[in-house]
Amino acid sequence: MEQSGDFQMQDGAAGLDTSGPTFGERFLRRLRKNRLAGIASVFVFLVAIMAIVAPFITPYSPTDQNLLRRLEPPSDEHWLGTDQLGRDILTRIAYGARVSLMIGLLGATGGMLCGVTLGTLSGFFGGTFDHLVMRVIDVMMSFPGILLAILIVSVLGPGTSNLIVALTIWFIPTFARISRGNVLSLKEMDFVESARSLGASNSRIMVQHVLLNIMSPIIVYMTLSVATSILTAAGMGFLGLGVQPPTAEWGIMISQGRQYLRDAPHLIMMPGAAIFITVLSINVVGDALRDVLDPKLKT
Repeated sequence: MEQSGDFQMQDGAAGLDTSGPTFGERFLRRLRKNRLAGIASVFVFLVAIMAIVAPFITPYSPTDQNLLRRLEPPSDEHWLGTDQLGRDILTRIAYGARVSLMIGLLGATGGMLCGVTLGTLSGFFGGTFDHLVMRVIDVMMSFPGILLAILIVSVLGPGTSNLIVALTIWFIPTFARISRGNVLSLKEMDFVESARSLGASNSRIMVQHVLLNIMSPIIVYMTLSVATSILTAAGMGFLGLGVQPPTAEWGIMISQGRQYLRDAPHLIMMPGAAIFITVLSINVVGDALRDVLDPKLKT
């Protein structure tokens, strides 16, 4: 009897010791192993802080003009130089980070909310509603994403709000496909059938048992969608279909500076570097999140 009791205590202690690490612990462990992901996370954090405290890190306004100091190279007074109208480039990059991050977050979040809702309902209930939703999704996915965004902005008109609407519509099909595919595989599993046999309503099963279990791939794609939104917003701004001047935005800065490429290359290099490093960092963080949320790598 004593041996049996000792065995049970050891088994219980072993069970406590083998409890898996939390999400935060896995993510920090991944960052420690992957220095590039750690550096990328720090850079994304710094860009977000720069966007929040932009009025406090520079004494200039993004729209203040000084034609006497136009096209100046980087100096002690203007760390990244000035543009064709004498505006401080560092100031415009800092304020442009606000616009780019806002567009990226709102566009990706809107697409996630609409797409996940449609995909979850379609996969859970099936039938005629599923066929109707999927045919609409197929039509939307038949258009290249950037062309769909250009079409929507051309119809609605250029501007920040219309660009966010276009990005939201762009991301809906992919989020719907991801969520529907995962819901179809989960709704037939034993734990869902058990919840249904215990009298749980469809809404409760969808939210507490299905939706929570499909969030891993959605979170990963959400991160990548933010990077895509920032890059697309810059491209649309370059074409004149996105954010409109004199608002500071990275794509507009490149578009306006391309005429002075030979005389003042920093007009393009500085905002271009901001776009490149920000998008790259967000993608690297998204890749680290994928590794953390992958159940095959949790051990």
